[in-house]
Amino acid sequence: MSEEAALDSRQRRLRRRLRRRPGFTVINDESVRPVRRRERSFLHSFDKPMLGIVLLLLVIGALMVFSATWDWSNQTYGSAAGFFVEEHLRNVAIAVAALVVFAIVDYRFWKRFAVWLLVFTLIALIAVRLFGEDIFGARRSFTGGRLQPGELAEFTVVFYLAAWLGSHSARVRSFLYGLAPFSLIVGTIAFLIILQPDLSSAAIVALTAGVMFFVAGANIIHMGAVAAAALAIGLIVVQSWQYAQDRIANFLVGLSDITLTDYHTLQAITAFVRGGWFGVGVGQSQQKFGALPAPHTDSIFAIIGEELGVMGAAVVVALYIAFAIRGFQMARQSKDNFGALLCVGFTSWVIIQALLNIAVMTGVVPSTGVPLPFISFGGSSLLVVMIGVGLMLSVQRVATRRKSASERRSDIANFDRSWRNRRSRLSRAGNRPGAASNEG
Repeated sequence: MSEEAALDSRQRRLRRRLRRRPGFTVINDESVRPVRRRERSFLHSFDKPMLGIVLLLLVIGALMVFSATWDWSNQTYGSAAGFFVEEHLRNVAIAVAALVVFAIVDYRFWKRFAVWLLVFTLIALIAVRLFGEDIFGARRSFTGGRLQPGELAEFTVVFYLAAWLGSHSARVRSFLYGLAPFSLIVGTIAFLIILQPDLSSAAIVALTAGVMFFVAGANIIHMGAVAAAALAIGLIVVQSWQYAQDRIANFLVGLSDITLTDYHTLQAITAFVRGGWFGVGVGQSQQKFGALPAPHTDSIFAIIGEELGVMGAAVVVALYIAFAIRGFQMARQSKDNFGALLCVGFTSWVIIQALLNIAVMTGVVPSTGVPLPFISFGGSSLLVVMIGVGLMLSVQRVATRRKSASERRSDIANFDRSWRNRRSRLSRAGNRPGAASNEG
C-alpha cells in the first residue's frame, strides 16, 4: 500500500470515530469542528417578543390606572395609591401567576377539559341572568362587577372551537358536521350574552368565532350565510332595545355634528383634543375628574390620549399591532391544528377588543362597553386574557422544544390562501406527527 493510500485510510477511520462522538462535526476531509451543545434555560424557553409586548402593555396599564384613580382612591381609601395597590396590583399579580402556570403546562393537557368548560360557561351565563346583580339596567356580573361570565364566554368560545375545529374528526366544510354545530354553539352563547343585555361581548364572540371558522377551512358560501344571518339577528336585536337605538341614533347624528353625539364619545374626543400631539403630562388629565365615565376601565384610552397625546396613543396602537403579528407567527410555528387555532383565536380576540375600544373612544363606532386588553382595570377580564396569552406561550414552547435550530430556520409555514382548496387554511409542517390523518 502506498503512503498516500495509507494516509487516506487513516483519515477515513478518524472521521468515522469522530462522527460517533457527540460534540464534534466533520466539516471536510481536513478539518473537524467542535460543536457546543446549547442548553435552553427555563426563562429562555419563553417567547421573548410576546412577553415583552405584554409586559409593556401591563406597565402602561398600571401607570394609567393609577393616574385615573388616584383622586377617587384618595377620597374612598384615604390614600392616593390605596385602590391601585389593593385592587389593580392584586389583579395583575393573579393574572401573571395564571399566565406562568398555563405557559409551563403543555397546552394539549387542557384540551380534555374543553367540553366541561363549555358546560360550566353555559351554566354561568344562565345563572347571571337569574341571580346576577342589576347594574345600570343590566345583569352581567357577580360580586360587585368583579366576575363577569360574558368575559369567560369569550375565552371559552376560543378554547372550545380550537379543540373542536382542530380535531382530525372535524369536517369543517360540511353543513351537517361543520356549519350546523358551529352555529348552534356560537349562537347559543351569543344569545345568552345578548339577554344580559351585552351587545358588545356578543359581537366579540361572533367575530372571533368567525375568524377561527374561516382559518380552520370553512366553506366560503357557509361563511357568507353566517355573516348574513348574524347581520339580520343584529338588526332585530337593535330594534328590540331602546338603548341600542339611542346609541346608534346619537352616533349617526354625531357624524354630521360632533357636538350632538352621545355624552361619552364627546368627552372622550374632548380628552384627545386637550392632549394634542404630546399630551398634558401623566396625572394632569382633567377629563377623569367626573367628566369622562369609567376613566380607569372603558375610557382609559381617552385618558392615554389626553395625558400622553397622539404619540402616546400611537405607541399603544403599535404594541397591539406587534401583538397581532407575533401571535399569528406563533400560530404558523405550531405543531398541530389545536395549537395553531388557539394562537389565531386568542390573537384575534385581543385585537378585536382593542379595535372596538379604540374605535369607540375616537367616535368611529357607536358607544359600547369594551375594556382595553391588558390596560383597563378589571379582574376577570385581565385574568382570562392573560390565561389566553399563557396558552399561546405554551404552544410556542412546545413547538420550539421539538425543533432544532436548523429546522426552525428552514421550517416555513405554507398558508393556503385559496378557498377552493378543501384543506384547512392552517399551516401544515411536513414533519408534523399525524399530519396525514388531520387532513381528512
